[in-house]
Amino acid sequence: MEGTLTTDSVSDSDFLKEFYIPNYILVPDSKSDSTPPPQLPQCPVLVFINSKSGGQLGADLLKTYSALLNENQVFDLGKEAPDVVLRRIYLNLEKLKSNDEFAAKIQEKLRIIVAGGDGTAGWLLGVVCDLKLSHPLPIATMPLGTGNNLPFAFGWGKKNPGTDVQAVMAFMKKVKNAKEMKIDNWHILMRMRAPKEGSCDPIAPLELPHSLHAVHRVSPTDELNMEGYITFRGGFWNYFSMGMDAQVSYAFHSERKLHPEKFKNQLINQSTYAKLGCTQGWFLASLYHPSSRNIAHLATVKIMKKTGQWEKLHVPNR
Repeated sequence: MEGTLTTDSVSDSDFLKEFYIPNYILVPDSKSDSTPPPQLPQCPVLVFINSKSGGQLGADLLKTYSALLNENQVFDLGKEAPDVVLRRIYLNLEKLKSNDEFAAKIQEKLRIIVAGGDGTAGWLLGVVCDLKLSHPLPIATMPLGTGNNLPFAFGWGKKNPGTDVQAVMAFMKKVKNAKEMKIDNWHILMRMRAPKEGSCDPIAPLELPHSLHAVHRVSPTDELNMEGYITFRGGFWNYFSMGMDAQVSYAFHSERKLHPEKFKNQLINQSTYAKLGCTQGWFLASLYHPSSRNIAHLATVKIMKKTGQWEKLHVPNR
């Protein structure tokens, strides 16, 4: 009979209500319903998807999440920057919550799902960090990239997910039941000897992956500045690469930006990454590069474990 629901669809509908956010929360100046919402979602989510990740998987996930949830709580990172979205929604929540207990509870329970690779996850982590919220938003990372090291480290897996309704709902169930964990937020200082001629400043326009905060040069009056050196400061999450690893990662990023059609799925991407590693002599570095180019000869790495106490990190000389 037209309009009837099966037992499974009723159950699915009740499940999805646990994540649903009404329009008046998401869209400033929109009118709320005259009747109060039937139930408070236990796991309201904002979904950010890198539609360019995972070949066509990102675009497929956009369709699935938009069909299951309010389409206004699902965002394509290729069209809307997450900092703009979150500032807009949080400003609206702050305006509403003084007279709206439902809005206050949404803000308290809000979580983020981000579908993309390590770079996309790092982008969202940076944005949430910059917002300086009293209760930072928990972020669930749906592995959609090539390596997916960050999602794997937090138990979300490495393999690109399914994009059908059941696969997405299974992931949402994991998000609802997940416990919050903290992630290290590292600050980094880079110092290099000031050149006798020329400049160390990057050539404009500087195009960085969204996952990276621009590493800014500190001012001459900053206490971190040292005479005879140029000092830069920035931040990172989970891991930081130097030397050959960073060179290969940047080459991969540049190639994908120039030829996105070549990066259709995770297996092809991993193969391309391996080929780039081989061209850099990754596996036979001692034969391709003189020892004088070893990172241990070019840089000194120190870690501050306690305020003001720097400890030198041993870098193998091979």
